Amino acid sequence: MTLWQILESRFLWQSHWYSLRQDRLRTSAGDEFTYTLVDHPGAVWIVPVTRDEQVVLIRHYRYPVHDWCYEIPAGGLTPGSTPEQVAHRELQEEVGGEAAEMRYVGQFYTSNGISNEIAYVYLATGVELGEPHREPTELIETYLVPLEEALRMARAGEIKDGPSALALLWCEVPSVLGTGPLGPIRERIGLGTRR
Repeated sequence: MTLWQILESRFLWQSHWYSLRQDRLRTSAGDEFTYTLVDHPGAVWIVPVTRDEQVVLIRHYRYPVHDWCYEIPAGGLTPGSTPEQVAHRELQEEVGGEAAEMRYVGQFYTSNGISNEIAYVYLATGVELGEPHREPTELIETYLVPLEEALRMARAGEIKDGPSALALLWCEVPSVLGTGPLGPIRERIGLGTRR
């Protein structure tokens, strides 16, 4: 649904990951303007928890910010694949992970002022790690972190990748039924459920 009429749309640049699109628009009041946005197919972020209840974090070198960033495994959607299929694939590619269960948590817009990208968040439990199959440009280190430490890092701003921090915190938040997706794990390891 759009409240503005699209008069013209053209791609300024395209890649198989995302594109830069420019739209000529008209408001209901008749004003015309140009809006440039990142046209993105969407992506998944996976909160992986091992059988011994450690969160699998990665430390990923990110060229645009020239920094090593703590994150959770993530990756872009591809044509013909569902978000859940991509979540399984990215977990395997980035950390060599296989999940006993992959649970959908929710979705959000990553940067709705400049992009149409949707982030799909999954909680992977019972994860067993193996050999990753990373792309040549992925400089990644894998870390196993206790659940409470991963949540502390997200709350303290040590995980500077916004979608990764939000995905972790979403898995902690109690739902309408009284427990978040991480609630049963928190209770088993004696952390209780935060309210």
